[in-house]
Amino acid sequence: MKQKTSITKGNLIRRQWHFIDLDGQTLGRVAVKIAGLLMGKHEVDYSAHRNIGDYVIAINAGKINVTGKKLKQKIYYRHTGYAGHLKELTLSQLMDKDPCRVIYNAVKGMLPKNKLRDRRLARLKIFVDANHPFHDKIK
Repeated sequence: MKQKTSITKGNLIRRQWHFIDLDGQTLGRVAVKIAGLLMGKHEVDYSAHRNIGDYVIAINAGKINVTGKKLKQKIYYRHTGYAGHLKELTLSQLMDKDPCRVIYNAVKGMLPKNKLRDRRLARLKIFVDANHPFHDKIK
């Protein structure tokens, strides 16, 4: 008996919208959950090379929790492109400046490093507080 694998065509993929409230949740644990939804690991026809994930709306990014001494010890680096211009920010400084960037970097680090990562991250919508324009998408 032969078994046949059916693959959903790209134009027939139905993307759902998921709503996640980050208030009081731990950064790493919620980033894993968001990355799985963006990749589509919860789908029956999941395959690593296909872009079948869903949209994710994350609110209250400013109220995320971290464990341990990460607020002081975790450092984010970026380079300006000029010699000797390596900039660094601690987690607490970045949370004060832009808490959405903290969530974005955590999810980005948990997605596979391939051509689909930017497309998957485009479906992630992060908001500092509970106000967002996607009320019609949530059921």
